[in-house]
Amino acid sequence: MFKIKNLLAPVLFFIPQLFFAQYTDVINSNRPGETMSAYGVGKSVIQAELGVYGIKEKHDLLNYDASGFGTDFSLRYGAFLEQLEFVLDVQYQMENFDTPYTSYKKNNFRQTVLGAKYLVYDPYKNKKEANIYSYKANHSFNWRELIPAVSVFAGANFVGAENPYYFSPDGAISPKISLITQNLFGGGKWVFVTNIIADYIGTDYPSYGYVLTLTHGFNEKWSGFVENQGYKSDFYSDAIVRGGAAYLLSANMQVDASISTNFKNTPSVLYGGVGVSWRYDGWYKNKQAANKADEKAKKNTDNDKNIDYQEKERKRKAKYE
Repeated sequence: MFKIKNLLAPVLFFIPQLFFAQYTDVINSNRPGETMSAYGVGKSVIQAELGVYGIKEKHDLLNYDASGFGTDFSLRYGAFLEQLEFVLDVQYQMENFDTPYTSYKKNNFRQTVLGAKYLVYDPYKNKKEANIYSYKANHSFNWRELIPAVSVFAGANFVGAENPYYFSPDGAISPKISLITQNLFGGGKWVFVTNIIADYIGTDYPSYGYVLTLTHGFNEKWSGFVENQGYKSDFYSDAIVRGGAAYLLSANMQVDASISTNFKNTPSVLYGGVGVSWRYDGWYKNKQAANKADEKAKKNTDNDKNIDYQEKERKRKAKYE
């Protein structure tokens, strides 16, 4: 439930990208929010996202208090196609429950999901970006930002028998699907991601929900986010808000921290945690080509700046002749 995975790494905010590929110059992590981003890690890129968190619950109606901690782990791998990513998502949680009459413990896998995500539409594919040094380009609204990237996720939940976090004592395998959209605003400084989710499909208690995440990049290292998640089923329903930040340690490593809570007392919940994301991109075949393209784009930009400077100098001199 509280996986604290990001929204997106600061690469989506300030560092130039190649939008014909999903690979980015620096790590693109789903932490520390709950949304899954529309873009993948890139073909042949492997990425691990790990977090630990503490949890505190209080149920006024059932008169219990609970506290505990958990860990979550995501393994992402791009394979076969640039648009395709395989995802393993695991969460294990341990809690102690205290009531006026007894105390007991609950621990097990809260979530085990294996699936694949496919980028259906990328509005930036084969699109040339405007000169970032152009005043007009920097101060005019880009209507293409209203068109989101769209991905779909399909996978399965794996639940073992006697799992206290599941509504039935029997083990089960059930489908999970998601529709994912992602918009980049302000040249990428703001990222808005939505997930529409149908979970435990075909079981006695299917769950339907959404996650909305807004991320802002403050600079090349720091980013922050706010998030709203809601889900509803006959077994359990809730609405949660989150906030947090991520810091880029290197091109392939990010750390993060976040906190979340809800607005009801059946039960009230409070989560807080930290995490790290790491990727290995040594197998990415297009990495060298991507770096060369970035260098070429930078060179062209520098040439444009030099031409603009020379033109300004010519006009300044002509004024006094």
